[in-house]
Amino acid sequence: MSLNALQPDPRRWKALIFIGLAQLMVVLDATVVNIALPSAQQDLGISDGNRQWVITAYALAFGGLLLFGGRIADLWGRRRTFLVGLGGFALASALGGAAANTAMLLGARALQGVFGALLAPAALSLLAVMFTDGKERAKAFGIYGAIAGGGGAIGLILGGLLTEYMNWRWTFYVNIPFAVVAILGAVLVIREPAEGRNRSRLDVPGVLLVTTGLVSLVYGFTRAESDGWSSGITIGLFVASAVLLASFVFVESRVKAPLLPLRVVLNRNRGGVYLSLGLAVIGMFGLFLFLTYYMQKVLGYTPVVTGLAFLPMVAGMITGSTQIGARLMTRMPARYLMAPGFLVASLGMLILTQIDLNTSYWAILPGLVLMGLGMGTAFMPAMSLATYGVEPRDAGVASAMVNTSQQVGGAIGTALLNTIATSAATAYAASHAATASSKQLLQMQTMVHGFSTAIWWSFGILILAGVFAFTLINAGRPQPHTVAEGNIEDAVPVMAH
Repeated sequence: MSLNALQPDPRRWKALIFIGLAQLMVVLDATVVNIALPSAQQDLGISDGNRQWVITAYALAFGGLLLFGGRIADLWGRRRTFLVGLGGFALASALGGAAANTAMLLGARALQGVFGALLAPAALSLLAVMFTDGKERAKAFGIYGAIAGGGGAIGLILGGLLTEYMNWRWTFYVNIPFAVVAILGAVLVIREPAEGRNRSRLDVPGVLLVTTGLVSLVYGFTRAESDGWSSGITIGLFVASAVLLASFVFVESRVKAPLLPLRVVLNRNRGGVYLSLGLAVIGMFGLFLFLTYYMQKVLGYTPVVTGLAFLPMVAGMITGSTQIGARLMTRMPARYLMAPGFLVASLGMLILTQIDLNTSYWAILPGLVLMGLGMGTAFMPAMSLATYGVEPRDAGVASAMVNTSQQVGGAIGTALLNTIATSAATAYAASHAATASSKQLLQMQTMVHGFSTAIWWSFGILILAGVFAFTLINAGRPQPHTVAEGNIEDAVPVMAH
């Protein structure tokens, strides 16, 4: 292979704009619908029992198919998969915006998840193979990390604005211009190294086992939220998930061309990233959920004001990712950014555990800023390290594992922390019913106590994420590598130990 073939793509920074735009669209969609859900429920007559499926249908399809999407990106080529994902996501969004009934809306959400599972790993793996210089890679992943970390909070803001001033349907239609611009940009400026393709046959048993295993896991946590942890269906789903995922690992260790080469996850640093990132997302998604309800139900904020209240957190994430993480990533090992980042975020969470009926926004503000700074600082090196040194033929599936840990973590976090909040609220109401001065006051106190208890759990989970990041990840700071000859892997910066 010639040196020219390994030179950085001259259009890589333009490509980053459109890759970032596509990633923003996918991340936004995880939260933009949340604020619009009450309006959509009323308009379409969605029952309370089916309401959660508007969120869950997306999470199940997305989380369950991400590894398949990553493998397709390696097989078809990242650029082609990226374009198919964008086009499909736009069409599914148009279908959701035009939904005339519950079934049509749920089908559109599931379809968004399917195409999101193609789009997300293709976007991250394009970034991994286009930016090979250490310092440039740090800047690119800093921007990407800020989008991945802050996109969920931006979704809350956008969802509030669209719902209050336009219509809930625009939380779907807004994706179409995003997708059109990203498609045009991708066609014009995105290229990928042809050498990174993995043309091995698709591992169909692996696809079926991991997809059904992950769907069972996510669905199990969803049913635990509604039916309880001890119900037969919940336990059955968790057992089925364990059996299916264990079978998947066994099959992957035996087949010639595995869907998920075990070398990708058995690498100590990548495994540490996937685990710590998944834990951190559990805590962060819980925060979005409970603070949104707290601001609207207790502080009396409108959807727009609720979304705007998260802006300092978004600013903190962007600052942490682009100004702290990106600047320091080439100067120190990743764990010295990730572990402190998660711990700073946990301090923000600790402040937020103190909420009560009389808490002002100014008392919450420091917690939001610390959460943003900490998560932004940790996300950027995590995104980069997850694809560092991976063989180009595995870039898609390694990228998919980053998204899988986030999506599964988000689904688990929503169900787990919601169950904890509900249990704490029920116990509080029972113990304070006799002494309550009014029923309405007791209801408010009960709700806030449940939120506070769940945020305490989020605090502990973030501490655990920091501990895992520090103990499992042992890669040194990245060093630019001079390419002399031979393998494309040599074009990727190596980790100095």
